[in-house]
Amino acid sequence: MGTFHSDKGALHGITVVVRTTGSAVYIGRCDTQTPHAIFLNDADKHEEGQDGKTNDEYVQTAAQWGHWPRIPQVSVPASEIASVEKLAELAN
Repeated sequence: MGTFHSDKGALHGITVVVRTTGSAVYIGRCDTQTPHAIFLNDADKHEEGQDGKTNDEYVQTAAQWGHWPRIPQVSVPASEIASVEKLAELAN
């Protein structure tokens, strides 16, 4: 039997893509999603155009090869979240 975290939400432990209402996108392992924020572990952040890549190009690369976890923990306020998707479902 594994450990159950029913209070953490359906995305607990899953690598997700959090698109913001601004120019940033986050990829990380979801810890908890609340009405106030989503909390990610082992995350990375990409700004549109950073390193010559669009956010969509960055996400596709991460879906194929994985992301580089540069941020140990981050919380994204709910007011800044445009969408949350499972990274595995975005691979072409």
